[in-house]
Amino acid sequence: MTTDTKQARRRQSHERILDAAASAVCRDGYAGVGVATVMKEAGLTHGGFYAHFSSRDALLAEAVEHAGTRSMARMRERMARQQQGGASPLRALIDEYLSDPHVAALDAGCPVAALGADLRRGEPALRDASSRRVQQLVQLVGQALPAGSGEGAALVIASTLVGALQMARVLDGDAREAVLRECRAALIARYLPGDNPN
Repeated sequence: MTTDTKQARRRQSHERILDAAASAVCRDGYAGVGVATVMKEAGLTHGGFYAHFSSRDALLAEAVEHAGTRSMARMRERMARQQQGGASPLRALIDEYLSDPHVAALDAGCPVAALGADLRRGEPALRDASSRRVQQLVQLVGQALPAGSGEGAALVIASTLVGALQMARVLDGDAREAVLRECRAALIARYLPGDNPN
């Protein structure tokens, strides 16, 4: 086996571990992620873990980054489809973030909403990775804002999106739908006046 082949296999294994760990982190929180379970979900042996990561915290930090990157990519794709249909960037973001599919995608959705207070726990590298996820969400909102939205608007909108998603995931049926509908309507009324909230 050539060195290039070995490196390609190692990269593929690393990616499988990260996919499994990112899903587990968003689904179960930091405390619910076990190395043995992640390796099993990745289809690899537990003994191979340390060939990829120096510690569980190193895995968690990279998994949070991976979860955020893949969630952001999916969000941008869905936003682009809405924008092709005529929605503004902010409207597309609000509608996609506060949607039933995003509520249901606990293991593949926004890690900021999935992890909540867990984001500040753990070793410095894990806290740094978590902080970057929050900053990147605020940046995404800032990029979608119309001109003249006001200082601090991105923080307010990002916080509302995350809080609404967390609450919607706790509730069912009409109560869940009310949280999503009312928060979408409030954000649209405040930052996209004249846009139909429905």
